[in-house]
Amino acid sequence: MKREYYSDSIANFIGTTPDNILGILANNSGFDIATLQRDAWRKEIDILHSILRNYDGEVFFEYSIPRMGKRIDVVIIIKHIIFVL
Repeated sequence: MKREYYSDSIANFIGTTPDNILGILANNSGFDIATLQRDAWRKEIDILHSILRNYDGEVFFEYSIPRMGKRIDVVIIIKHIIFVL
């Protein structure tokens, strides 16, 4: 079972256009996307594109927390360190 709307290596994330990532997020959400949500994702993508350029690791958007019914906006894993945003 896939728990996130989008995941990839940081290198691939940096090489993917924000519009493409936004499309993947919207397609995997299963809900109508409000303008506020779309704009929030776009801003997160833009910020992370700029700050993650020099790092290797993985990035996950809208990660579902098992048994809680909630999602984490972004999870980043770099060298065994988990960042929850």
